[in-house]
Amino acid sequence: MENKENELELLKSILDTKRELGIANKNFETAELELVDYYSYQIKASKAKLDYLIKQVKQKGMSVDMINNLKMGLEETKAI
Repeated sequence: MENKENELELLKSILDTKRELGIANKNFETAELELVDYYSYQIKASKAKLDYLIKQVKQKGMSVDMINNLKMGLEETKAI
Protein backbone atom coordinates (compact mmCIF):
# COMPACT_ATOMS: atom_id res chain seq x y z
CA MET A 1 0.00 0.00 0.00
CA GLU A 2 2.80 2.39 0.90
CA ASN A 3 4.48 1.67 -2.43
CA LYS A 4 1.33 2.72 -4.32
CA GLU A 5 1.15 5.93 -2.29
CA ASN A 6 4.78 6.71 -3.16
CA GLU A 7 4.09 6.08 -6.83
CA LEU A 8 1.04 8.33 -6.70
CA GLU A 9 3.06 11.10 -5.05
CA LEU A 10 5.74 10.73 -7.71
CA LEU A 11 3.17 11.03 -10.48
CA LYS A 12 1.57 14.07 -8.84
CA SER A 13 5.02 15.67 -8.54
CA ILE A 14 5.53 15.20 -12.27
CA LEU A 15 2.21 16.85 -13.06
CA ASP A 16 2.97 19.74 -10.68
CA THR A 17 6.42 20.22 -12.20
CA LYS A 18 5.02 20.18 -15.73
CA ARG A 19 2.50 22.83 -14.66
CA GLU A 20 5.28 24.94 -13.09
CA LEU A 21 7.34 24.62 -16.27
CA GLY A 22 4.40 25.77 -18.38
CA ILE A 23 3.85 28.79 -16.16
CA ALA A 24 7.55 29.68 -16.24
CA ASN A 25 7.56 29.44 -20.06
CA LYS A 26 4.53 31.73 -20.34
CA ASN A 27 6.05 34.23 -17.91
CA PHE A 28 9.35 34.15 -19.80
CA GLU A 29 7.58 35.03 -23.04
CA THR A 30 6.10 38.19 -21.51
CA ALA A 31 8.85 39.04 -19.03
CA GLU A 32 10.33 42.47 -18.75
CA LEU A 33 14.07 42.65 -19.29
CA GLU A 34 14.88 42.53 -15.57
CA LEU A 35 13.04 39.21 -15.13
CA VAL A 36 14.27 37.31 -18.19
CA ASP A 37 17.17 35.73 -16.28
CA TYR A 38 14.90 34.78 -13.40
CA TYR A 39 12.45 32.93 -15.62
CA SER A 40 15.18 31.26 -17.65
CA TYR A 41 16.67 29.87 -14.40
CA GLN A 42 13.21 28.78 -13.30
CA ILE A 43 12.69 26.96 -16.61
CA LYS A 44 16.08 25.26 -16.34
CA ALA A 45 15.37 24.19 -12.75
CA SER A 46 11.94 22.82 -13.63
CA LYS A 47 13.37 20.86 -16.56
CA ALA A 48 16.07 19.37 -14.34
CA LYS A 49 13.47 18.39 -11.74
CA LEU A 50 11.23 16.87 -14.40
CA ASP A 51 14.14 14.86 -15.83
CA TYR A 52 14.92 13.55 -12.34
CA LEU A 53 11.30 12.60 -11.65
CA ILE A 54 10.95 10.82 -15.00
CA LYS A 55 14.15 8.91 -14.27
CA GLN A 56 12.61 7.84 -10.94
CA VAL A 57 9.48 6.66 -12.73
CA LYS A 58 11.53 4.56 -15.15
CA GLN A 59 13.60 3.05 -12.32
CA LYS A 60 10.40 1.97 -10.57
CA GLY A 61 9.20 0.31 -13.77
CA MET A 62 6.25 2.66 -14.08
CA SER A 63 4.99 3.85 -17.45
CA VAL A 64 4.09 7.19 -18.95
CA ASP A 65 0.54 5.87 -19.34
CA MET A 66 0.27 5.97 -15.54
CA ILE A 67 0.92 9.72 -15.67
CA ASN A 68 -1.72 10.24 -18.35
CA ASN A 69 -4.24 8.11 -16.44
CA LEU A 70 -3.58 10.07 -13.25
CA LYS A 71 -4.01 13.36 -15.09
CA MET A 72 -7.34 12.24 -16.55
CA GLY A 73 -8.48 10.98 -13.14
CA LEU A 74 -7.60 14.26 -11.46
CA GLU A 75 -9.43 16.25 -14.14
CA GLU A 76 -12.53 14.10 -13.65
CA THR A 77 -12.53 14.67 -9.88
CA LYS A 78 -12.18 18.43 -10.39
CA ALA A 79 -15.28 18.41 -12.59
CA ILE A 80 -17.37 16.83 -9.84
